[in-house]
Amino acid sequence: MADAIKVLLVDDHQVVRRGLRTFLEVQDDIEVVGEAADGAEGVERAEELKPDIVLMDVKMPGMDGIDALRKLRELNNPARVLIVTSFTEQRTVVPALRAGAAGYVYKDVDPDALAGAIRSVHAGHILLQPEVAGALLSQEENNSQGRGGSLTEREREVLGLIADGRSNREIARALVLSEKTVKTHVSNILMKLDLADRTQAALWAVRHGVAG
Repeated sequence: MADAIKVLLVDDHQVVRRGLRTFLEVQDDIEVVGEAADGAEGVERAEELKPDIVLMDVKMPGMDGIDALRKLRELNNPARVLIVTSFTEQRTVVPALRAGAAGYVYKDVDPDALAGAIRSVHAGHILLQPEVAGALLSQEENNSQGRGGSLTEREREVLGLIADGRSNREIARALVLSEKTVKTHVSNILMKLDLADRTQAALWAVRHGVAG
């Protein structure tokens, strides 16, 4: 399946991995390329297998999901990470998003909804529930409030497209720019707003009316 979405499963429970694999393998456009039982192994496998999406548990022995996320960011691994968590672990979601997750789903998610979440994240979208988006925004508000005026008109255009879930390639195509130029704009936006990643930038844009 050359064009299938490549998924890596990272969870310390074998029965969970088996269940996820069983369901995902019947999807025509999704291919499970590997599994890992903890965060450290997940990082190693992500570097080796180059998946498009990592389904990452939060609580695991040794390196947990959040530390694994931070490590993947340090390594500039391009995989987008979808956190799989239980409702009782909801307070861990904001730290996971700040560490670079593209969204999260609950462990009791409907199988079809899980497949939809994988496709959505792969397309560049960010999956957040309103209450979590609000919590993340409140943490960032003091840091970034009032700094939007320092953005150039072009940077605001790029920020609006980030909020729409566009990738650098899609932004470059829409604005007739090179991907390298778009990457520079994104870096400048994050620096000026004192934000850590695209997720926070997208939320900032929505909160401050920059999104389309």
